[in-house]
Amino acid sequence: MKKRIALLTVVGFLTFGMPQGVHAQKEQKTDKVAATEQVVATETPAPAAQVQLETDNDEVAEQSLHYVLKNKFIEGGALWMAPILLCLIMGLALVIERIFYLNLSSVNTGKLLDKVEDALKSGGVSKAKKLCADTKGPLASVFYQGLDRYDEGLESVEKAVESYGGVQMGKLEANLGWISLFLALGPMLGFLGTVVGMVQAFDDIERAGDISPTIVAGGMKVALLTTVFGLITAIILQIFYNYILSKIDSLVNDMEDATIGFMDILIRNK
Repeated sequence: MKKRIALLTVVGFLTFGMPQGVHAQKEQKTDKVAATEQVVATETPAPAAQVQLETDNDEVAEQSLHYVLKNKFIEGGALWMAPILLCLIMGLALVIERIFYLNLSSVNTGKLLDKVEDALKSGGVSKAKKLCADTKGPLASVFYQGLDRYDEGLESVEKAVESYGGVQMGKLEANLGWISLFLALGPMLGFLGTVVGMVQAFDDIERAGDISPTIVAGGMKVALLTTVFGLITAIILQIFYNYILSKIDSLVNDMEDATIGFMDILIRNK
């Protein structure tokens, strides 16, 4: 009897217990799959959100200084912006020309003086003149003019050096007047465009018959843009203009010191 009861108990357990265990295992697997899908869905951004994120990144990348300046330049209008841009281009062209010329005019004055003295000692005035003629730069030209009047005496040499030195200084300062003109003309055109734009803004207010913030803000923004670009032009040209002036002063000082040394060489080798 006990064996039958134990057998029935085992059969009942196998009959009713296994489906429940299988069902529990299925539910556990289903929960794990659902949790995994939820994690994947959380980690993977939606296509729309990803597209929006990429669009925002592109917009931020486009907001560079060049992009902003280009848009503001277009908003200012071609009537006043074109002359300001022309002043900047012409001024920069003259600046580049002066910088190249001044860099080519720079020489090692001490080395040149040594070569002139060696030429005077070895070959006389003719060899020194040939050396100066083959050397580029204003200083060599000044030395050549002095040596060309060596037979007339040291006083004639000194006068020739002084007079031709002034000529070379004038060549070094060439086009500075035009650079200063474009430097002053840029902000002046900007201010003129601002005044004219303000007048037009007041005309729009008068025609509208009401002081609308939109009308006032739009007109003033366009008017002030000309001043902004005029000041940018002036700042750029002013920096290069001061650099050129300092370069010219340095060259002139070197030329004056070198001419004193040149006269001393002529006196020693007389």
